[in-house]
Amino acid sequence: MLHLRIQRNRNFIVPETPRAKSLRLFQLLRRLEEADDDGFCECVTCGEYRHYSTCHGGHFLPKGKSSFWAHSPDNVFPQCPACNLYGMKHGSAAQVYTIFMIRKFGEEKVAHMLATQGNVVKIYAKDYREMIADYNSRIKVEKKRIGVL
Repeated sequence: MLHLRIQRNRNFIVPETPRAKSLRLFQLLRRLEEADDDGFCECVTCGEYRHYSTCHGGHFLPKGKSSFWAHSPDNVFPQCPACNLYGMKHGSAAQVYTIFMIRKFGEEKVAHMLATQGNVVKIYAKDYREMIADYNSRIKVEKKRIGVL
């Protein structure tokens, strides 16, 4: 089945790549895993409680800079859209996220993540298809847990 995602500021529709689909599903899975039994999760940078469907899966290490950490559960946590889109680049959200990560994992782990963020992992289309199937099955389990399915 061909999935299409609309790209902004364009007059055409582009098929979603396996990488993009796997990242989208992974971020949804992480939001669901971090949500309570009512489907609400806390933004790791500002503390606001939101429904998982209105949160983003914010990456501590940006997914475009680190293929090594892009699909790691230790790198993705719920963020409100304001913190993820604006605060990480122009506000203090990146610093607050770093403090959250140090409190959660310790300075050694965060230092290791930062030191290895440039590591490259080659992921093939077959690998993405396997990830997508795994994420879809785990998403169903989490949605049942919070009563969406």
